[in-house]
Amino acid sequence: MDVSQPKRVLITGGSSGLGKALALCFANQAHKICIADLNDERGQETLEQLNALSGEAIYQHCDVTNQDDLDACVAAMKEQWGGIDVIINNAGVASGGPVDWLSADDWKWIMDINFFGVVKGCQAAIPSMKEQGFGHIVNVASMAGLLNPAGMSNYNVSKAAVISLSETLVTELKPHGIGVTCLCPSFFKTNLGESMRSPDQATANNLSKLMDSSDELTAEDIAQAVYDAVASNQFLLMAKLIRC
Repeated sequence: MDVSQPKRVLITGGSSGLGKALALCFANQAHKICIADLNDERGQETLEQLNALSGEAIYQHCDVTNQDDLDACVAAMKEQWGGIDVIINNAGVASGGPVDWLSADDWKWIMDINFFGVVKGCQAAIPSMKEQGFGHIVNVASMAGLLNPAGMSNYNVSKAAVISLSETLVTELKPHGIGVTCLCPSFFKTNLGESMRSPDQATANNLSKLMDSSDELTAEDIAQAVYDAVASNQFLLMAKLIRC
């Protein structure tokens, strides 16, 4: 996709962490940004920063487990800018613990957000992209979906599912002029730990240590790599490709 021309970009979980870095990266190149998030206070703070840049931005309260919320984001973009060019399904949470300690609710919670939130984002954006004959989808997975570290079974599976979905979409959407990028970063400093849900405190502590010990890979590095991947229609974007 030619990102030298202004694009209309929807970013879920766009008010903090990687989502905010992505929003600022695209806005710095004069793209129009819709940030979708549950945290209205952070959303407004990020919106002010985006509007201070050369691009345009709007904020939508959005729960990615709710299809109506995601449909409303796309509808708002159509009303404001006439359509959507890029969706970045970034919203996600952390969870883990010994597999025999995890409850059915633990599994459902993370799959509803990390996987079905991505599915619903795609379902919200794809009809408009098909109608206009172009677009790009970025699905944020994780290296955990490829390497499957112990003690994180439900998180690993949620991210592996995103990878599988993304691989399927590449072939399915190519005839419609829609590109797909699947991002699989390793752990980096972000606020993912705020969402951590685990029956095992040791698992939560380990996640915090993993993120705190990552000094080289930053959210800004990843955001720039995503921007470049959209421009080049690169499918699999792994941490080792972005200075890890």
